[in-house]
Amino acid sequence: MTALRLRNTLTRKVEDFIPLDPSNVRIYLCGPTVYDRAHIGNARNVIVFDVLYRLLRQIYGEAHVNYARNFTDVDDKINARSLESGRPISEITAETTQWYLDDMGALGNLEPDHMPRATAYIGEMIAMTEALISRGHAYEAEGHVLFDVRSFADYGRLSGRSVDDMIAGARVEVAPYKRDPMDFVLWKPSEPELPGWDSPWGRGRPGWHIECSAMSHALFGESFDIHGGGIDLQFPHHENEVAQSCCAHPEGSFARYWLHNEMLMVEGKKMSKSLGNFFTVRDLLDQGFAGEVIRFVYLMTHYTRPMDWTDTKAREAEGVLRKWRGLTAGVEATEPAAEVIAALSDDLNTAGAIAALHGLANSGDYAALKASARLLGLLEDHMGDWLQGGADLSAYADRLAALRAEAMASKDFSAVDALKSALLEAGAEVRMSKAGVEVQPGPGFDEGKLPAL
Repeated sequence: MTALRLRNTLTRKVEDFIPLDPSNVRIYLCGPTVYDRAHIGNARNVIVFDVLYRLLRQIYGEAHVNYARNFTDVDDKINARSLESGRPISEITAETTQWYLDDMGALGNLEPDHMPRATAYIGEMIAMTEALISRGHAYEAEGHVLFDVRSFADYGRLSGRSVDDMIAGARVEVAPYKRDPMDFVLWKPSEPELPGWDSPWGRGRPGWHIECSAMSHALFGESFDIHGGGIDLQFPHHENEVAQSCCAHPEGSFARYWLHNEMLMVEGKKMSKSLGNFFTVRDLLDQGFAGEVIRFVYLMTHYTRPMDWTDTKAREAEGVLRKWRGLTAGVEATEPAAEVIAALSDDLNTAGAIAALHGLANSGDYAALKASARLLGLLEDHMGDWLQGGADLSAYADRLAALRAEAMASKDFSAVDALKSALLEAGAEVRMSKAGVEVQPGPGFDEGKLPAL
């Protein structure tokens, strides 16, 4: 069996992955809070875990891998959106949940085996909170229930910080009912206009951190294999999950391997609405970037490194995919190549896997190229619609090359400039160099706008 190695945030080492039960490999990814469109940073951990899911199914068999990704559908952000818009919370969460599924599907991600919604597990959250109180790890104060951080000796192990360092360097909610500044909310009271459920502590709603602990336990038990998310969740969310889960179920180990992906930038800068470089996944799709192209760009960078979204990378990805789809058209996929599986098994080295795909293309092994690309969620039949209307523009390249040759002699480049401008207006990409002229469809290409030859 293929040896899989993963970078475990818990130990800060790349380790051999040994599942608790090879016939039931369990992975959990923290999903979205459904109040708005997913931005392009949100998509990174979905793509990372989708590749991991595909790889685990390749190694252990599709029937032996269970993947869960939750929806947080009770949250103060959702409440605020409802109050601002006047729309019912249920309507907002139903709409944004479907948006999320549609957008992640457009990027080629498989749907997980389990997609639990927080509101369906309130009973489990209340039960876990009661267990924490009974074990001396939580306390009630002014209608709230808080986790006693000092009661868990290993608090800070995941993030590698001490509690005192956390207090000194973090912004924590100051409340008079807290015993310690780092104590966090498990349950809080709800005003009449906000969602609430009856509990031993009065009508209220869960804190954010308890949700994933309760849902993962309900689905996978007190111990499972892999848990992950963006590096921004490592502290405090995942640190708090570890504390409350291990204290509520000390017989288990909770998650044994933790995977965290690094953040995303846009054209070398941190994504920010104030900088005008904040994009949702839907924004990119509406701009004409194909979901498969977006996915390829994400896979070009190892998940543990910051990723930079650039238009240049998107153009490069589109050119490569266009070439590979041409080479594999009508070819029946065989089995993924050993070198691609080996790259992915080396801590999800997607860049190395892409290099191996280039090798398969260059060697003419198109059947293995198609099968191997599909292990990364590429070259799937249903993802190729973006090529429709992607006309063969070689005639335009030839014409432009001829006009350039004439212009070099006459020194009159007006005809060259006119044709190039018309092609760009149609959404084509034009590259002119000493090596020749290349014209390809670009994002937003519209064949109907092409000039007559």
